[in-house]
Amino acid sequence: MPLARSLSVTSLSGLEDWDEEFDLEDAVLFEVAWEVANKVGGIYTVIQTKARLTAEEWGENYFLVGPYVESNVRTQVELIEPTNPILKRTIDKMNASGCKVYFGRWLIEGSPYVVLIDVAFTAWSLDRWKSELWENFSIGVPWFDREANDAVLFGFLTAWLLGEYAAQCEEPPHILAHFHEWLAGLGLMLCRRRQLPVATIFTTHATLLGRYLCAGKVDFYNNLAEFNVDKEAGDRQIYHRYCLERSAARCAHVFTTVSQITAIEAEYLLKRKPDIITPNGLNVKKFSAMHEFQNLHAKSKNRIQEFIRGHFYGHLDFNLDKCVFLFIAGRYEFSNKGADIFLEALARLNYLLRVNHSDVTVVAFFIMPARTNNFNVETLKGQAVRKQLWDTAQTVKERFGKKLYESLLVGQLPDVSKMLDKEDFTMMKRAIFSTQRQCQPPICTHNMLEDSSDPILNCIRRIGLFNCSADRVKVIFHPEFLSSTSPLLPMDYEEFVRGCHLGVFPSYYEPWGYTPAECTVMGIPSISTNLSGFGCFMEEHIADPSAYGIYILDRRFRGVDESCNQLTSFLFQFCKQSRRQRIIQRNRTERLSDLLDWRYLGRYYISARHMALAKAFPDTYMYEAQDPTSSSGFRYPRPASVPPSPSLSRHSSPHHKPHAHCVFVYLLAFW
Repeated sequence: MPLARSLSVTSLSGLEDWDEEFDLEDAVLFEVAWEVANKVGGIYTVIQTKARLTAEEWGENYFLVGPYVESNVRTQVELIEPTNPILKRTIDKMNASGCKVYFGRWLIEGSPYVVLIDVAFTAWSLDRWKSELWENFSIGVPWFDREANDAVLFGFLTAWLLGEYAAQCEEPPHILAHFHEWLAGLGLMLCRRRQLPVATIFTTHATLLGRYLCAGKVDFYNNLAEFNVDKEAGDRQIYHRYCLERSAARCAHVFTTVSQITAIEAEYLLKRKPDIITPNGLNVKKFSAMHEFQNLHAKSKNRIQEFIRGHFYGHLDFNLDKCVFLFIAGRYEFSNKGADIFLEALARLNYLLRVNHSDVTVVAFFIMPARTNNFNVETLKGQAVRKQLWDTAQTVKERFGKKLYESLLVGQLPDVSKMLDKEDFTMMKRAIFSTQRQCQPPICTHNMLEDSSDPILNCIRRIGLFNCSADRVKVIFHPEFLSSTSPLLPMDYEEFVRGCHLGVFPSYYEPWGYTPAECTVMGIPSISTNLSGFGCFMEEHIADPSAYGIYILDRRFRGVDESCNQLTSFLFQFCKQSRRQRIIQRNRTERLSDLLDWRYLGRYYISARHMALAKAFPDTYMYEAQDPTSSSGFRYPRPASVPPSPSLSRHSSPHHKPHAHCVFVYLLAFW
């Protein structure tokens, strides 16, 4: 029976309605990924936030397939009996044949069905399946690569599941399977090898070889055409993984990637041009605070200020009301994430603020998990001292208030000289003496296991940003994920982001970039690059990104020193903004939220699925081919008001002229 399909795209301001219709009668969608109900990286966020939209489109015929991880299942999945009779017979048959397959609902928004496969339970088949992998694809997997071994088990079990499902169907089925990343890619290869009636999509969120090459500090984007990919993968001992990824990309009916910059990379490294770009979105409703987001910023900023008061006790010689909070967050990839260029830019910014006698103080947070053994004692002491000062002030205030109250009760004005006695002064003096400090405020909040070789700490030692009183730029390295239960900085990541003024993500390798996207939907300006998928997407969709608080750093067509100077300029101009200008800019940034919502970006995934069905089942489905790699759409015009930045907003790299539709909207705004 035909599925009841809801529209996945609502009408955004100035955005064309999307009315593509596609009959999904008797079709079923399996979305396969290692990160289904198993958080490892960014793909978990993609699948989790997209699930509601996909479930609305496919209804009861949408199933997510992932690994069974008991610790995750206990807290995230409700195990139930399969509701689909064909799938129930499939799972029963596999379980009777020596597998362990579970069915349930993933307890996230949309409550999608999940099929979870216990790969460890079938480890006894690993050698046999490795032999079959070599015979069919000439890919050998070494015994010591546990992650690749899991990929082999997961791939064969996924193909078994899809093949068994097709065999249990009474009529010829229309199965669509969407595989994410190389860990799930083997299942796709086996589907094609066994000629199963399955339409396949493979999405790479970042190429394996690309990530390794960039981490090795090579001139990646200028030498894409020159790399000997087999040799480079072999030198890094990932040749078997690379072969799995490349084979999956070439076997798929439809190959997609998350950004235009990654499409170029995939064309050279995986030897196939993507059929369509599928940008990653967010569930904007989760972050939506309507007009309250400015109040949430103020509330969260106050909590960060409390942490700063404790961290810099004894050296709190700057005005917190004139303090700008910057942050960078993500995996600890020093060069790929741009932490190297950010630190260098901070050193130059420190010089500019000092020579210009600026009264602005910048506090830069580095939220990047690293190997630690405990909190730094000096950091914990700072928060204890702050709390002690607060308790002392509260005690004196209560005693003062009681004396004032009693004086007013008898109809007399209080004698101020008698309101505070010797004991009160003694308490306050002891509190003041406790704030004396002989050392500088710490850089790192934790004790690092590899302090002498840590890239961030070594760079800080080189540039000399030691949180001295004379420095206008202070640095805090927090090598642990943020948590509301932390005794040091008790804030969740979302709350922390809302309290900051600017997110800085000058990445050299960033296929998409969820961190700047999350900043945008929370109304926090950010700095990205034209080598990140997010940065390229924003340049394509916004006439003047910097006017909306989206600063695009040029790392593709400029050298490192030029890029660092441009980043320093962005930071310096941001520090010169008044409080009113920052409020205006945050309003503009938050206005872009709808552009990053799955309601809009989900259309590209829908197009990819329709394309795959039409290729696999041409007698049943038809799809009109479009520009294969275009993700273009509405282009936000430049704001009609004066730019919030003291300097003129300029594009960081050559850009296209605005479409005629955008010019019309821009003129209409003045009218």
